[in-house]
Amino acid sequence: MSNAIVLKISCPNRPGIVAAVSTHLFEAGCNILDAAQYDATETNRFFMRVVFNVVPRENGDSVDIQTLRAGFAPIGEKFGMDWQIRHRAEKRRVMLLVSKFDHCLADILYRWRIGEFAMDITAIVSNHPLETYAHLDFDGIPFHHLPVSKDNKLEQETQIAALVKSTNTELVVLARYMQVLSDGLVAKLQGRAINIHHSFLPSFKGAKPYHQAYARGVKLIGATAHYVTSDLDEGPIIEQDVERISHRDTPDELVRKGRDIERRVLARAIAHHLEDRVFLNGRKTIVFGG
Repeated sequence: MSNAIVLKISCPNRPGIVAAVSTHLFEAGCNILDAAQYDATETNRFFMRVVFNVVPRENGDSVDIQTLRAGFAPIGEKFGMDWQIRHRAEKRRVMLLVSKFDHCLADILYRWRIGEFAMDITAIVSNHPLETYAHLDFDGIPFHHLPVSKDNKLEQETQIAALVKSTNTELVVLARYMQVLSDGLVAKLQGRAINIHHSFLPSFKGAKPYHQAYARGVKLIGATAHYVTSDLDEGPIIEQDVERISHRDTPDELVRKGRDIERRVLARAIAHHLEDRVFLNGRKTIVFGG
């Protein structure tokens, strides 16, 4: 499906949406490969993701994506849609923010190198120096050391925002970036910044969540990937996972197991976003699985 195209739709729910979309694609010479839809009755919003390709014409010509967008625009306007059409293989531009703990960063780099993530990494930004990651091969990816303190936080975030703009970054991933973003920066990154929280939200917030879990004798630990909002660790959840533990597990063993959960949860959240599977629905998300 490397030549496939993805249509992503969000709009007020009303009769005729599916019929209009499918009819238009058929008349435009397209073949639907996969489709998913959901009616969120509590918000009266309709969500749809369609994967299709263009059937070559008899003369060998094929409709380009700009023509497809122009042709779909009247449908979008008629139904008040937020919509986008893009090639599935199109690479998104992604910036990675990281602090001292680098297990998520290492995992993302590996998945990117083997082609699991269709993305271009625009930069790696850290509040720790490059030497912290001497064991990792950044393979020419630009690295920016932007230390932060209570005195320079605004200046540091201004630099991050400038990097996002100058590199045309589409998605920012907080790969265990242990700094709280200001409301101003969060507003600029709304719907395009993903954080991995080292806990199964909403429990055990704050420092040393695995030690808190150990002290409470929990039987499950987990991690949560969510979009960043001004409400700390309260953004729309994209992905979560848990692992069963017992009284025999020490805090260090919980940390080790937690790292594994964080890696896979963040990876799934990134993949969902890159594949246009995630839709914002108020404080929640709609995620169409693969």
